Amino acid sequence: MRTADRPSPNFDARPGAGIVDMLILHYTGMKTAGEALDRLCDPAAKVGAHYLIEEDGAVWRLVDEAQRAWHAGVSAWRECRDVNGASIGIELVNPGHEFGYRPFPERQMEALEELARGILTRHPIPPRAVLGHSDVAPQRKQDPGELFDWARMGKAGIGLWPDFSKVSPAPRTMEELQAALRAIGYDCPLSGTLDPATQAVIAAFQRHFRPACCDGVADPETRHRIAILARAV
Repeated sequence: MRTADRPSPNFDARPGAGIVDMLILHYTGMKTAGEALDRLCDPAAKVGAHYLIEEDGAVWRLVDEAQRAWHAGVSAWRECRDVNGASIGIELVNPGHEFGYRPFPERQMEALEELARGILTRHPIPPRAVLGHSDVAPQRKQDPGELFDWARMGKAGIGLWPDFSKVSPAPRTMEELQAALRAIGYDCPLSGTLDPATQAVIAAFQRHFRPACCDGVADPETRHRIAILARAV
């Protein structure tokens, strides 16, 4: 893994004891790696990350892991409302859905696996807390998106990818479905109706755990996977 330093000013101190128990993956969503790196290091942007990985596998260290990088914005997971304060943020160079979303190259994925393994040895991050930006901010974000290979990461011991071939009773009502999504960790309403906010959460779940279908519809397969994951966490 080739690494270099490009210090970013876009960070502050972690709150409290400074415990890190989440790893959040992003895509840059910009046309070039240079544009993304410049923005992450621009004090006027007020957006940062701990690391950026280019498509050829080069890794940039931007913010020390001991600091709170400003990468997740308004976000939530389980009881945590300060995701930045409890997480490491990694940006993967990819133009994203706006500028020509494409698969993540092998060298980029290999570098990510190596970097993530090191992070997991330094911080008490459980598999269930290796997440995408869209998981913690489903109303705003889509990254790293449906082309990111979460199954591969799970098999590499980075994140949670349960056995979806198992049989498990699926949630039948919208109330049960929303409760299951909240049990997983999503900031999901408990409205009992398929409102727009719930649809966004379902789509975020699908991008991570059912990437072949990200339409926000709770069809039988999506309900099945939600049930399996709710029992795995």
